[in-house]
Amino acid sequence: MIEPGKLNTLEPGQKRRKLALTFGALERDIDGIPEKGNEYNFKNLPRADYTKRLVGIVLNDPELLPDVKKSLEASLKTEPFDEKRVCNLARNALLAILGTFPAEWDLIIAPHKTPLPPEDETKAGIVQKRDFFEGVYVYAEDIRSPFNLGSIFRSAEAMGAEKVLISPMCVPPDHPKAIRSGMGCIETLGYERMTLDELENFSKKNDLPIFVLETGGPSINEFNFPKRGICIIGSEELGVSPEALKKATYGRVTIPMKGLKASLNVGVAYGILMQKWVEALEN
Repeated sequence: MIEPGKLNTLEPGQKRRKLALTFGALERDIDGIPEKGNEYNFKNLPRADYTKRLVGIVLNDPELLPDVKKSLEASLKTEPFDEKRVCNLARNALLAILGTFPAEWDLIIAPHKTPLPPEDETKAGIVQKRDFFEGVYVYAEDIRSPFNLGSIFRSAEAMGAEKVLISPMCVPPDHPKAIRSGMGCIETLGYERMTLDELENFSKKNDLPIFVLETGGPSINEFNFPKRGICIIGSEELGVSPEALKKATYGRVTIPMKGLKASLNVGVAYGILMQKWVEALEN
């Protein structure tokens, strides 16, 4: 978080970019899932007052459209003050001025809620303890895009995987773009980097069958998902390697597609796979 006074010393373009990033960080802080190092930490200034000060800076932007300005001004007067909606409105207004658009990693459906005693209601909406399916793993083989890797972590955490395993050639999970698209899930979920041989040993030691998400297998609608296991997903360009296919003694599973391209982003494909796996686990 940056002090409001410092923002006025920045050039217009830099100020808008910094404000947009700060509003995004505030939204995640409001939801109880702040990025590590970007938690709200001004002890002498309530977060709502901080947000209002930032919005005041946005309202002075000469490029701000009149209708947007009117909406922002009205939102500041609305009671009770809706911090998240104001942050979202201000951030999107700035992105429009900058000529960019919110990316997919900006989507936040809702934080999980954990029942808490009345004396601890200040923590309502924050996950107190992570719930997951024990023995459910994904092995990301040679994922090169940090955005894709972050998306895989995010889907794995949301759908209840125990942990993400990554190959030696995967992009580092601590890459800034991976951290950003992962929305805090990389830190929450944890990961281990291991070779295919180490993966095979890990699977045998823990009695975890290995299967792959790849073309040429039965449909996810017909596949017999294991109660515990490791799913290998391959690189964006090459798919699952021949070496990985040999390790997959439980077989392969395929997502049926009708389009001409018959192609899915690896992060999207993994999300579809996990939804089907979870359905099988819960039935």
